[in-house]
Amino acid sequence: MLITQLKAKETIESLICGKAFVINCHGCKEVAFPEKEACELQKELMDAGKLTGILTTDYICNVENLELRAGRYAEEIEAADTILVFSCGVGVQTVSEYFPAKKVCAACDTYPLPGYQGVTPLEYDCDQCGECYLNITGGICPITACSKSLVNGQCGGAKDGKCEVNHDMECGWERIQRRLAQVGRLDVLKKCPVQVRNYATYKDLKQD
Repeated sequence: MLITQLKAKETIESLICGKAFVINCHGCKEVAFPEKEACELQKELMDAGKLTGILTTDYICNVENLELRAGRYAEEIEAADTILVFSCGVGVQTVSEYFPAKKVCAACDTYPLPGYQGVTPLEYDCDQCGECYLNITGGICPITACSKSLVNGQCGGAKDGKCEVNHDMECGWERIQRRLAQVGRLDVLKKCPVQVRNYATYKDLKQD
């Protein structure tokens, strides 16, 4: 099982560039979602005029379902500068891939809990590290997209865009740089401080 925990309110507000559209995923039974806290925060943002709309659904990691649900909010999404996703890391990555021209941000961190993890036969994976980097890396997870799980750029061993560890795998950091360039956010890599992973929390949660 896993749990999604809201990032700090100040952090979430700082992610909004212009106006935002919110996508909530109440997810599968294996995911605990902070519904009450998310609703309270979103109401504050809506009352402050910072949101163009809110979509609440489930299984946004299923592209066909996401397309069906989001299609009903096409105008609100188009009017937004940012898509704020309240879900596990898999959902954020799916939304980012589906809306490549939009700034897509994770409003939650994903933590593992003891018990059944479920089966996710999808293209994306979330390592449930408890400190989501997707807001820095354009919605592409450096932990799972990079064979070495590097969080501060590529290792330099990629050749012809392929990972030196797995030659059938595209270099995750080259993908990240392309995505950030596509949405005009390459400067975020220069502005962000060096990322240091909190392995202690991640390890403790995995072993509970």
